[in-house]
Amino acid sequence: MTFSIIVVCMNAGEKLHETIKSILSQTETDYEVVIKDGGSTDGSLEALEPNEKFRVYSMPDEGIYDAMNQAIRRSQGDYICFLNCGDYFYDEMVLQRVKNRIAHKKSSRPVIFYGNIYERKTGAVVQSNPVLDEFARYRNLPCHQACFYERELFAIRVFDTTYRVRADYEHFMWSLYKKNARAVYMPFTAVSYEGGGYSESKEGRRRSGWEHRQIVAKYMSKKKVWQYRMIMLLTLSPLRTWAAENPATAGMYQEIKKKIYKGRKQSKAKEKR
Repeated sequence: MTFSIIVVCMNAGEKLHETIKSILSQTETDYEVVIKDGGSTDGSLEALEPNEKFRVYSMPDEGIYDAMNQAIRRSQGDYICFLNCGDYFYDEMVLQRVKNRIAHKKSSRPVIFYGNIYERKTGAVVQSNPVLDEFARYRNLPCHQACFYERELFAIRVFDTTYRVRADYEHFMWSLYKKNARAVYMPFTAVSYEGGGYSESKEGRRRSGWEHRQIVAKYMSKKKVWQYRMIMLLTLSPLRTWAAENPATAGMYQEIKKKIYKGRKQSKAKEKR
């Protein structure tokens, strides 16, 4: 089996059904759907039509990352992706495109394939960085909903649940630095992202900042962290964040990002010649 699609939920209502609908619409059918429920009482699970591809587990958990870990341990696919309730595959060809990329994998190293996301809140396609150099890793890493992780990366270590907001970021960093994983960019939009969860609340942003500092200190030198922090400060990071999150400016901002990323990718390609 190629894909395990993990969906965690708790009283998600119609959002669960819309997410499942986007999975069932895929032209590629070599997948299972592992639905990890935290004990819903809204009838959303009972309203799902039975399907041989579904594996449903309902049990208590200690939050989203613990729920995802429970689902990982019960999954069987070669590649794992996480589709939160309220998020959808961008179109019906996503899994087929990813499978085509997997078929051309050349490295024996474990791989994380990742694409772009469409952010419904701003109406913009958020460009993922195609070259994850160290500064790109410091700034941020691809949204986990747009990632397809080779199973090996979860075989001995799942998400560290001491991180409430950035456990996916920490696991990605661990995969790159400790497992020598390759991060392979796919130049298409993989997911329609709802947004608006705890990580985007005022409290969640404070927690996110604290966790980011803890994580980069684990994987990068103090000198590098200080250097990258200064770059972020001098390049007006708060202003850029505002532009990215404002529906009036998000589209233009992402187009600028796309051109910058394209230029950097071409420069990196020239350096390798």
